[in-house]
Amino acid sequence: MSHTLLDAAALWADLQTVREGAPLVHSITNLVVMNFNANALLAVGASPVMAHAHEEVCDMVSIAQALVLNIGTLDPAWVRAMQLALQAARARGIPVVLDPVGAGATPYRNAALTELLRTGAPTVVRGNASEIMSVAGLAATTRGVDSAASSHEAVEAAQALARDLGAVVCVSGADDLVVDAAGRRASLSNGHPWMTRVTGVGCSASALVGAFAAVQPDPWRATVAAMACLGVVGEMAVERTQAAGAGVGRLQIELLDGLQLLDREAFVARLRMRVHT
Repeated sequence: MSHTLLDAAALWADLQTVREGAPLVHSITNLVVMNFNANALLAVGASPVMAHAHEEVCDMVSIAQALVLNIGTLDPAWVRAMQLALQAARARGIPVVLDPVGAGATPYRNAALTELLRTGAPTVVRGNASEIMSVAGLAATTRGVDSAASSHEAVEAAQALARDLGAVVCVSGADDLVVDAAGRRASLSNGHPWMTRVTGVGCSASALVGAFAAVQPDPWRATVAAMACLGVVGEMAVERTQAAGAGVGRLQIELLDGLQLLDREAFVARLRMRVHT
């Protein structure tokens, strides 16, 4: 795997490729965030499809460029749909992004994750620190779907999980960390705490990773690019919201506008990234 220098210009090029290619991203995601995730994909330039019926998931995977699985609102039928889609995606060789929402919160949720991982390894796993630590089999204090640990506390767990699955692992937090099985690591320090007060922003991060992985063959770089894009957009969106004297209701709109309207100058100037290869 290439260990070439990664910088803001390279990540911007990936965003341009998403906008030009409009990849079809098939998401089996949770009911709480479905609308926002679809709008985030549309805003960034991708094409979303949300399908979970057993009768069509494999057909939908056959025309998609990436698959995103999000376990936020589980039931047995949805778990089975995810298994079928995961099998089809692996057979086709398209990237699969797994968002283990609330991992560690309940035995059923953990059992569903175990079933999915037995079905096949995802290309990317993206979650908060507690979720990643739980998936990695480490002790973590989980508070519902919110993280009770910082991203830096999950570095070792993320690296171990990346090696075990041969996958990219992204830990979201005040700093977003992206690691892979080859030992590459990136840390991104954009964003704003207000982003945690809009439901679906984290899940949209996973959807965006799917869009970038659909067009960038290096899944580690794709994940870094997606998280960099959302971090810069979120930071700017909060500034605009606060300048208007508004709150998180307005922030939802500003986030979508930012994903659509982000320009190269702002992205390159604002990106705060450290890369270790």
